[in-house]
Amino acid sequence: MFTLSELENDALIEIFNIGVGQAAASMSAIVNEAVTMSVPSISFVERSVAARLLDNRDPEAERICGVSQHFEGAFDTQAILMFPEDKSLEIVRLMVGEAVPLKELTEMEQEAMCEIGNIILNSCVGTLANIFHQELHGSLPQYHVGTSDEIMIASGSQPDTVVLMLHIDFVLERHQIQGYVAFVLDVTALHDLKEQINRYIARAMGQD
Repeated sequence: MFTLSELENDALIEIFNIGVGQAAASMSAIVNEAVTMSVPSISFVERSVAARLLDNRDPEAERICGVSQHFEGAFDTQAILMFPEDKSLEIVRLMVGEAVPLKELTEMEQEAMCEIGNIILNSCVGTLANIFHQELHGSLPQYHVGTSDEIMIASGSQPDTVVLMLHIDFVLERHQIQGYVAFVLDVTALHDLKEQINRYIARAMGQD
């Protein structure tokens, strides 16, 4: 299984924390509530293991809400933001207010979640691109609902692909929501990512 050194791992967490910090600022403006986000951990796992991790995180949540985008440039990846479906409705409720009836809320869910996915995924990937001094171009966001494995498949990942799992903690003023961002990477993309991380570390240490 693909691994990073401790230094590479810490550097990648630091980069993603910058990205989700920017996403949190954008989210705060949308939900009119203080939002902080952090990435406490990342892991590289096979797609089937990633699906089990998501399912075990909330065994009572049968369905996952996901938003995916394909990015290409410095490396190619399918990025997917995932929440348990009930949590996605909670976030949409925060966006549109308490007065909207549940039926209308459900109808708004797809558009609202695509907006949230676009903010969070582009903040993460945009930060990677800026720090790596590279370009990454993204597709339009796509909305999915199903089991975690169904969402991975719908997003185009193959069984043997490696998934970079970001565990994200969302802390809103009056709510705490946990979600995941998954980056699906093939072997070439994994090595491209590792190379970019090491270039970043070298620049940070004044060796480049």
